[in-house]
Amino acid sequence: MKIFEANIPLLAADFFAKKLPNISVLESANEFLQFTTGIKSFFSYESELIELKERLSISLHSVKEPDRAEYGDFQTNRLLADKVANRLHEQGINPEIIIEPTCGKGNFIVASLNNFSGIKQIIGIEIYKPYVWETKFSILDFFLKNPKCNKPSIEIFHYNVFDFHFKTFSNLVINNNLLIIGNPPWVTNSQLGSLNSKNLPKKSNFKNQNGLDAMTGKGNFDIAEYIILSLFDAFQCINGHLALLVKNSVVKNIVFDQKAKQYRIGSIEKHCIDSKKEFDVSVESSLLFCKLNSSPEFECREYNFYTKEMSLSFGWVNDKFVSNTANYLHTQSIDGICPFEWRQGIKHDCSAVMELEKTNGHYLNKLKENVVIEDELVFGLLKSSDLKNTVINETRKYTIVTQSKVGQETNYIKHQFPATYKYLYEHLSFFQSRKSGIYKGKPLFSIFGIGDYSFKPYKVAISGLYKTFHFTLALPQNDKPVMLDDTCYFIGFENIEYAVYAIILLNSPQTEDFLRSITFPDAKRVFTKDILMRIDLLKLTLNCSKQYIEEQLKYINDKYSLNLDLKLWDNFIEELIPIKEKQMTLFGH
Repeated sequence: MKIFEANIPLLAADFFAKKLPNISVLESANEFLQFTTGIKSFFSYESELIELKERLSISLHSVKEPDRAEYGDFQTNRLLADKVANRLHEQGINPEIIIEPTCGKGNFIVASLNNFSGIKQIIGIEIYKPYVWETKFSILDFFLKNPKCNKPSIEIFHYNVFDFHFKTFSNLVINNNLLIIGNPPWVTNSQLGSLNSKNLPKKSNFKNQNGLDAMTGKGNFDIAEYIILSLFDAFQCINGHLALLVKNSVVKNIVFDQKAKQYRIGSIEKHCIDSKKEFDVSVESSLLFCKLNSSPEFECREYNFYTKEMSLSFGWVNDKFVSNTANYLHTQSIDGICPFEWRQGIKHDCSAVMELEKTNGHYLNKLKENVVIEDELVFGLLKSSDLKNTVINETRKYTIVTQSKVGQETNYIKHQFPATYKYLYEHLSFFQSRKSGIYKGKPLFSIFGIGDYSFKPYKVAISGLYKTFHFTLALPQNDKPVMLDDTCYFIGFENIEYAVYAIILLNSPQTEDFLRSITFPDAKRVFTKDILMRIDLLKLTLNCSKQYIEEQLKYINDKYSLNLDLKLWDNFIEELIPIKEKQMTLFGH
């Protein structure tokens, strides 16, 4: 049965049918229901009381509930909510104040009532009105089944959590033990924006990313993360705990930012749950738990929610952020700064036009059109899925490179390569429909991730998306350097010897062990520029024996028909020494 588009338990419906007919005054109804449930202002308006009575007097057909999963609305099932509350109770947590910042259907509120006996007050906030009613109905149902249970004062606010004044409320709970519990939305600000949702925080670059980073993705953030940081701002100095179900990426970001934010939180724990089982989604998620009003801590212990077994710790080791603190201690000797700058591949957001395949000597685009253009601006292209072998000298795809540096005018194409310009201009609408703000005000057919580094003939690359700790050497094709797309990262070299020396070091067991200790396998991009820049190749040369280098060089020569030696090895090491150290050595003499 549904009332106000909300499911109402049969016991609660029967209770209303028996008790409400003789109550016609709003204040009397609310007073009676507060006595029964603890909920203040059960009805906000007299019209709601009248409508509920009318609805109960007629038979109701079930109304299909709207799918709110697209808004990150994955409601916690009652069993899981009860397990979470029970786990907290087992740890000796017995709060006096409960806050659920996005209470949904109220399952965590009911679970709290079921597990904590000392609650004085419960605050729930929910933007979706049918869920506000469902929460109230569920609380009523609970007390009808458990009439002797403690009835705290309960307020369920129909409110946008981003507009709720938590800081003002924190002054009212300062002398009470607090528990913040729940399951905030599993969605990012850009996802909600694309859905034209009004349930968004006010426009802000709350992580203070620079302009380009903010436009190209780093400015995107999880709504849950924004809510948690707002809660920390308001309640970090209040005695209590926070326990929220969130995506694993949110937990990682919270711990990462803790070094700079220095929130008064400690005993940080991540209890991994089976998202497929609990929510029927593929996103990795956990229960984030921490103690408020503590000395700031910067490490998180990871557990299995079901077995309670601890698997590892991650967080900050001195000034380094790592995914496994124990393993990192054995590999930290190569953690430093890479002497070569890792770059991201080409970004154009127009693959239908810009990416080509070659069939019987002819180019074909993704629109299945035959493309007749000059060869000069066409380069071989490697994508993440292509980086499987150690050495690649042939590509399955090609890309049109319209600029040699970001922002370069593209008028030259019209005069020097008229066929290419004609092809691009005929597909101008594809370029104009690119959504990213980075293309705004830029020359026609602009691309990003392009510069002198893109034209280095030998590139050592890795996929940012795949969990394979393997680096690939991309050799020139048709006497041209091969390009990589923006899911890949690479360093470029002018000679093949340096590139091969680098790939031997990067594919060494020491590098893999190190990368495993600082990367998160459930991250959207396992490898990023920040991660790769931590590989100190100079320190790595000290960890790899000369014998190992010679063996690997022989293997590569034999497998890929190369004929390289170590004559340039010392020169390569010289290239790895930072300029400052070279200057100090020079002046030291």
